[in-house]
Amino acid sequence: MNDHSIARPGLRAILLAALAPGLVGTAAAQLELTEAELFFELNDTDGDLGLHAAIDGGPYSRLEIEGPNGRRLLRLSASGALAKQGMTQFALESAEPDFEELLPEDFFWRFPEGPYEIEIKHRREEAEATVFLSHVLAAPPSGIMINDQPAAYDCDSPDLPIVVNPVTVRWAPVTTSHPSLGAFGPVEIARYQFFVEQDNAKLSMDLPPTVTEFAIPPDMTADGGTFKFEIIARADNLNNTAIESCFIVDPL
Repeated sequence: MNDHSIARPGLRAILLAALAPGLVGTAAAQLELTEAELFFELNDTDGDLGLHAAIDGGPYSRLEIEGPNGRRLLRLSASGALAKQGMTQFALESAEPDFEELLPEDFFWRFPEGPYEIEIKHRREEAEATVFLSHVLAAPPSGIMINDQPAAYDCDSPDLPIVVNPVTVRWAPVTTSHPSLGAFGPVEIARYQFFVEQDNAKLSMDLPPTVTEFAIPPDMTADGGTFKFEIIARADNLNNTAIESCFIVDPL
């Protein structure tokens, strides 16, 4: 797709890593933040990291995000008719250069762990929330099986599994932090997300942390062909860790 705790204090909020689930802040009577998330997303297959934000509330005409020690990350202002109308939803996804271009340690240095302030303003009113960004990432989903065959490492693998309808994708529960990226620490999975696509046909599903398999609707795979899938493990600090691969369905 085009994501991503805590040994040291937290990760869902910087961005891939992590926002602490609770919002700590104050709001004026007419202005409030109903969503304030800052987290990381790791694509473990492609080897890249990005910072994401999901903000809702308002209506507001100015949005600011500050990192630890008051370092400003973002300042967004509406003008003219939009300032009068006000804004509500806002989503941000940073560029995600691969690790050859930007080493993971340099990425995390740019976005340190700690409290991040998200603030919205409109006229004389303001509302803010404090979220904690952690460098703890969930380990990538592993032990992936397509029916009775192991998944390929990625879609470029020469030996993609060939299966027949119906197709079920299974994986092992994620219980630990990433073995080599970010910080070590306890991880609780908040949910899994499963995506599958072929050409213009796409399907996505949110799954509870106790569910580690997904049966693809047979109508989607009935004609066979190559399918791409993605599994995202979202930690309770909001950081996402994703893997991608492909499989082939033989229509018989």
